[in-house]
Amino acid sequence: MSLILPEAISTQDEDRLYTADELLTISARDDNRYELIHGRLKIMPPAGAEHGDFAMSIGGWMRVYADQNDLGKVFAAETGFVLETNPDLVRAPDTGFVDKTRLAKGLTSKYFPGAPDLAVEVVSPNDTLSEVQDKIQDWLNHGTRLVWVVDPKTRTVTVYRPDGTANVLKAKDTLDGEDVLPGFAFPLVKLFGESGLVTGD
Repeated sequence: MSLILPEAISTQDEDRLYTADELLTISARDDNRYELIHGRLKIMPPAGAEHGDFAMSIGGWMRVYADQNDLGKVFAAETGFVLETNPDLVRAPDTGFVDKTRLAKGLTSKYFPGAPDLAVEVVSPNDTLSEVQDKIQDWLNHGTRLVWVVDPKTRTVTVYRPDGTANVLKAKDTLDGEDVLPGFAFPLVKLFGESGLVTGD
């Protein structure tokens, strides 16, 4: 498939700041995914197969659990969340959960106003450490109560919280929804498989 560039984007527009509404229009006519970093477009290449499988595996469990317990909604990777305006900051997690108390007004066709209560990020091979850390901080600084970072290379999930605490989970461990997704428990062996278990763990 050939790359289709948005009509609004050209070499003359490199210094232009875009809005969340403009990003919606661009995304509707472009095969690429973008985030908006303080008004600057950031292209999000399509995920690899392993990346997509990990995100769907955790997201699927989250969706079923949230629906069965009437806790809120789980959103797929294409969903944008507006964290700041003027200039706009729009981020998209690989999976996001929003508590039902924040959904009283229903959903619109636009990006969700605010951060998800829980954000899942799957590290891609081309992600730099600083890019991953920046995204974690953006979530936590704007109200996300729990961030799960899945690293396919190390077969770990690191849990980050707004109070600055973090812990690393391995395949033998269980991912806990804590007070954000209460009662949720996801055995990571289902994500990483027996190959993720290390002798002596």
